[in-house]
Amino acid sequence: MLGTSVVYAGLIAMSIGSVAVLKPIRALGIDTRWHGVAVALGGLVIAVAGLSLPVRESRISGVATRMDEFMPAWQFREFHSIEIDAPPARAFEAMKAVTADEIFLFRALTWIRRGGRELPESILNAGKDESLIDVATRSGFVRLVEETPRELVIGTVVKAPRGARGKLTADTFRKGLPPGFALATMNFVITPGRDGGSLVATETRVFANSPSARRGFARYWRVIYPGSALIRRMWLLAIRTRAQALPNNSIRKPDHVP
Repeated sequence: MLGTSVVYAGLIAMSIGSVAVLKPIRALGIDTRWHGVAVALGGLVIAVAGLSLPVRESRISGVATRMDEFMPAWQFREFHSIEIDAPPARAFEAMKAVTADEIFLFRALTWIRRGGRELPESILNAGKDESLIDVATRSGFVRLVEETPRELVIGTVVKAPRGARGKLTADTFRKGLPPGFALATMNFVITPGRDGGSLVATETRVFANSPSARRGFARYWRVIYPGSALIRRMWLLAIRTRAQALPNNSIRKPDHVP
């Protein structure tokens, strides 16, 4: 979060300075265009410094979720949760079924992320009527755990050395990889809440296994983090909306997934 805050403080200063180059903003003490240039350049220095801040590795103190088994250490993480007025089984079913169109701003933010390009089906270019989890797990993610109605864990490779080849499986997250990889896992954990409801939490972790991979992913993470966090919060809201609208008899018999 510190790196992201520094980057965006610098970007805001750059924007203000750039505007002041065209028209000084005396209310902010920017009395001349040259002052605007100085503010813009200062903002650029701050943003670059934020992108270059070192990252710290964290590690679990004990296994609490199934995701802990696949990613016990990480350098990048985000966590969000929401209370839902529906039992865990219904919340789990809703989580698996939510589509891209049910997540507010999802289309806009993923369009920005892919630069407006038309891409093959993926989590950045999901269909309208299909579960976003199903789209993800057939276009770059692997389903690591599905433990109904407790936890779903998916994972992907977010950075790999040039020329790296191989099939993505659960073992990818258990074995050692050559330097240059960054792996990401995301889970949804549903626990019983108050008055028969549920607490739904989602966590994302990224582990980069070399200094160059950490530096490269840190720059990317610090820029996209606000959008990523917004998507996950809106995703949880979509799960709540769907779960609370589902009738009691809508819950399907769970499939066994090891």
